Amino acid sequence: MTQLPIIDISPLYRPDEAGHFDVARQIDAACRDWGFFYIKGHPISAERIATLTEQAQRFFALPAEEKLKIDITRSQHHRGYGAVATEQLDPSQPCDLKETFDMGFHMGAEHPDVLAGKPLRGPNRHPAQIDGWVELMEGHYRDMQDLACTLLRAIALALGIERDFFDKRFVEPISVFRMIHYPPRATASSAEQQGAGAHTDYGCVTLLHQDQAGGLQVQNVKGEWIDAPPIAGTYVVNIGDMMARWSNDRYKSTPHRVISPLGVDRYSMPFFAEPHPDTEISCLPGCHDADNPPKYPATTCSAYMLWRFAETYAYRRDKQAENA
Repeated sequence: MTQLPIIDISPLYRPDEAGHFDVARQIDAACRDWGFFYIKGHPISAERIATLTEQAQRFFALPAEEKLKIDITRSQHHRGYGAVATEQLDPSQPCDLKETFDMGFHMGAEHPDVLAGKPLRGPNRHPAQIDGWVELMEGHYRDMQDLACTLLRAIALALGIERDFFDKRFVEPISVFRMIHYPPRATASSAEQQGAGAHTDYGCVTLLHQDQAGGLQVQNVKGEWIDAPPIAGTYVVNIGDMMARWSNDRYKSTPHRVISPLGVDRYSMPFFAEPHPDTEISCLPGCHDADNPPKYPATTCSAYMLWRFAETYAYRRDKQAENA
């Protein structure tokens, strides 16, 4: 238990059903044992990743006042730029040594959900200073959503539910694509401040591209922290809390953290796959019986995400208090 499994998902893009079930079997084992695995054989090109990385470096190098034109703490639906120390993933540690850009499923001001003031719904807030940014990011968001849904179909096979179970629930999702810049450790405000404190992810599955700086660590079943080093051409995939609830903890939502690199900047790009906000999250058929009853009460995607956001972001807690 010192190395995460690497799964070739290319059979999911071919018609042979036996190949689909073989990938599903590997994913099932990885989700039970680890909650983490690498995937290769996906359709996101190296050229796309290089372009995204170049644009991320360009954005995070902008002066603070330029980035703060899309300050996430001034967003009603959690989109835009998060400055260093905006997040606190581990409440026992200092705020995280990272800055972020968040985008989601774009909804114009005329969409019924936006007009109704539903939480986490609205337009993306992109930097206006970088040519080609909007087209690149919106196109990549769609491609990552397609990749996530391909994985979720395999997970549905692994769980013994209808293959399109998740497809039906990921229409107009609240999935998030994020770019993260981790400054070198020397810029920390204290010895305890790390890139990202120990945490589990909130949603269903996370697909992470990380650069060559390293720093990602995953907790194994013995509670030991092991490195999850960058491997060219792969994504790191992990199960989030919503999928753990759906599967009644058959699949693990595993703690992980980022140790700030020494002397270099680190860039990563996670995609958090999360369903339509009205989706009910309750124990799936086949994941409970008389000896293993459901462990969690039913909730909705929106209610769960808002609760977790309030734990992580002081500005969300402040807004909840104002509206109470």
